[in-house]
Amino acid sequence: MITAAQIRAIALELPRSYERLVGDRIKFKVGPIVYLSLSPDETLMGFAYPKEQRAALIAAEPTKFLMPVRSDERYNWVRVRLDAIDEVELRELVVDAWCMVVPKSVAAQYLAGKPVDTSGKTDKPVDTSRRTGKPVDTPQRTGRPVNKP
Repeated sequence: MITAAQIRAIALELPRSYERLVGDRIKFKVGPIVYLSLSPDETLMGFAYPKEQRAALIAAEPTKFLMPVRSDERYNWVRVRLDAIDEVELRELVVDAWCMVVPKSVAAQYLAGKPVDTSGKTDKPVDTSRRTGKPVDTPQRTGRPVNKP
C-alpha cells in the first residue's frame, strides 16, 4: 500500500508545493490551493481532477476511484484508494493534480525537464513605461500629496 511518506516524497519535489496539517488531514498546496489531501487514516487520497471527466474515471475503475465527499463535489476533486494503486500511478496522479493548480508555464517547464523558478512570483506583465518593476495592475505611488477638497 502507498504510504504518506511516498506521497510526500513526490509532492514536495514539485516546484511551489508545500505541506500543511489541516485538522487531522495532511494536505499539499500551491499557494492557497489544495491539490492533494490524505484521509485521517491515510487509506484514501483526494486529488485535483477535472469535474467534467471524473464520472468517466470512476465508472472505468470503481474499485479504485471514488467520488469526493458530498461537500467537495463542487470542486475539481476525486478520491483514490491507496491500496489500489502503485508508485507509478501515484506519481502520475500527483503530478497531474499539481499541474492543475500551478501556472501553465511552470507545469510546462517542469514536464519538459527545464529548471523552474520556485519563487512563486507573478507571471503578470511588468510595467516598463514607469520602470517600477511592479506588475501592471499594481497601484503606482507618485510621491506627490493628494489634494483633497
